[in-house]
Amino acid sequence: MRYKLLQEGDIQVCVIRHPRTFLSKILTSKFLRRWEPHHLTLAHSTVASATPTGYMENSISYSAIEDVQLLSWENAPKYCLQLTIPGGTVLLQAANSYLRDQWFHSLQWKKKIYKYKKVLSNPSRWEVVLKEIRTLVDMALTSPLQDDSIHQAPLEIVSKLLSENNSLTTQDHESIIVAIAPLLENNHPPPDLCEFFCKHCRERPRSMVVIEVFTPVVQRILKHNMDFGKCPRLRLFTQEYILALNELNAGMEVVKKFIHSMHGPTGQCPHPRVLPNLVAVCLAAIYSCYEEFINSRDNSPSLKEIRNGCQQQCDRKPNLPLRLLHTSPDLVSQEATLTESRLKPVIVTSNEIHVEVERNNTANQKMTANVGNDSEPNLIDCLMVSPTCSTMSIELSAQADRILGCYVEILKMLSDYDDWRPALASLLQPIPFPKEALAHEKFTKELKYVIQRFAEDPRQEVHSCLLSVRAGKDGWFQLYSPGGVACDDDGELFASMVHILMGSCYKTKKFLLSLAENKLGPCMLLALRGNQTMVEILCLMLEYNIIDNNDTQLQIISTLESTDVGKRMYEQLCDRQRELKELQRKGGPTRLTLPSKSTDADLARLLSSGSFGNLENLSLAFTNVTSACAEHLIKLPSLKQLNLWSTQFGDAGLRLLSEHLTMLQVLNLCETPVTDAGLLALSSMKSLCSLNMNSTKLSADTYEDLKAKLPNLKEVDVRYTEAW
Repeated sequence: MRYKLLQEGDIQVCVIRHPRTFLSKILTSKFLRRWEPHHLTLAHSTVASATPTGYMENSISYSAIEDVQLLSWENAPKYCLQLTIPGGTVLLQAANSYLRDQWFHSLQWKKKIYKYKKVLSNPSRWEVVLKEIRTLVDMALTSPLQDDSIHQAPLEIVSKLLSENNSLTTQDHESIIVAIAPLLENNHPPPDLCEFFCKHCRERPRSMVVIEVFTPVVQRILKHNMDFGKCPRLRLFTQEYILALNELNAGMEVVKKFIHSMHGPTGQCPHPRVLPNLVAVCLAAIYSCYEEFINSRDNSPSLKEIRNGCQQQCDRKPNLPLRLLHTSPDLVSQEATLTESRLKPVIVTSNEIHVEVERNNTANQKMTANVGNDSEPNLIDCLMVSPTCSTMSIELSAQADRILGCYVEILKMLSDYDDWRPALASLLQPIPFPKEALAHEKFTKELKYVIQRFAEDPRQEVHSCLLSVRAGKDGWFQLYSPGGVACDDDGELFASMVHILMGSCYKTKKFLLSLAENKLGPCMLLALRGNQTMVEILCLMLEYNIIDNNDTQLQIISTLESTDVGKRMYEQLCDRQRELKELQRKGGPTRLTLPSKSTDADLARLLSSGSFGNLENLSLAFTNVTSACAEHLIKLPSLKQLNLWSTQFGDAGLRLLSEHLTMLQVLNLCETPVTDAGLLALSSMKSLCSLNMNSTKLSADTYEDLKAKLPNLKEVDVRYTEAW
């Protein structure tokens, strides 16, 4: 039978026998805080008349208890315990046998724990100490008590012993670790013991103890730990353990097998905490590699000071603009002629970080507004350049370089698991790395594999994490695009990211506007080299009238006509524009109903047959149209009412409509497969006054959000939805 360990105030009833005078009150020490008033006598009259009963004035310390025995009476069993103390005996009476046994085992446990604490606090011979530790572990494993402290107390005793004795040999270390290994199967090691384990991993990474004893401990930490912030030494121990695996002959192959064992053989990892914990360990390890440079910021210009124009710490001039140069050879040659008559650039060196300082009056005027800003400048903005020359030369120590290589490789492994990739992308979306790491060419080059995996994943929840978390903050898309500090190719990754984002981004027009404002040059350059994705982007910019400047439009047209694929796609665009003008020419019907069972192709064929510039009411109810027909619907300039009842029109089409048909007033989505993901996009259609979402996957939260953002909405049908 298993018992719960006795806690404070658990013993409520007592029978006292003592040779001294009657004691009226009892207060217990440690966990026996107070016994409630009770006056009990024993059933046996002779014992009762000769024995004082009641409550003692003083508590009994565990060290004073010489013996604990179970007692019972044949005629009237009272479930009593007998405590032998100096000068007398104390009887404790429980209500039943289970409670009595609980008291008995708890008192025995406490008594033995105090004994081991005393014995192990002053070790004389380590052979004896090791024997006592084994006995202590056996006692904890065989105890009928069920409580976390049953296993934690021996671990804390051993932990204290190790922290107070630094003269142990390596053999003693391993013997103690093997002795306490059974207790670690279901318990986290205490902080001091984690320090001891870390030391062993660093000093003896090839020891069999690391594989045989530490592996199940680390696996348990990764599966069950909920917050490394509260247990930082558990994270440090996990970090050192992985580095020890990397020191084995097989190196990263052993680490890879360990990661696979944490994921499991199936396609879905059964332990949700494994990935966040592994990522936390990787981030902390990578941060530690650049800690020297981070700490040196006090003695060198910080990124904020660089943007504000500071030189050496002893000679800071806030109005002198400094910028990190990372320019292409053409730009270098152009600027060289302009700056010959000015002061030559100054190189500011801080440890291994070299920052080139340029005095430039134009840059000074541009940055004047930022001088008083207390926020830390964005590193990516500082390094918005071409990859032909290096701005920051960061040389890591050999040990830091090994750590960096190991943990970046682990991030690569994590990105290879399909079920882990969405969560990994979400965790890395805020770019949780120090600025020094982002300025380190080796780091960004190695991490590129992970970003590539995100860009290749067709799931929107994955590749959408390439964009920034919020407006005004750069994301991986900006970092690895041409001009970004991490871009080390000719734009292949950038084109891949643009392709996947354009395929799923519901704010296509907004995304194109962003590209036109910030990345038009790289887009045109890649299109000039025949990149089909960029050719499509330029055509869409012309088709959606993203570019207002006539000269820029002509330059884009020239770029398109310079390649075969561009020329072909531009001709198709011109044909579509002619058809669009014909379609939007005033005339034609104001109302149109497509026959049931019609398809997307039927709708496209119908709309291409004449002018529909006056079409205001279109019914596609009970047809077989899908989201693909949205590209034809957005070309109807006068459309105000659209009926999609019982069609296969989904979220993708709804997103496209919300961007272009902003004047739509009536929309029927009854019995369509739309979900919250598409319905939320309707918040931009401010003219909607009637909306039917009957029998859709509308949630209550989305419904409340739409009501708040659509001021003209008067008629709404949400029957047979969660919001009903």
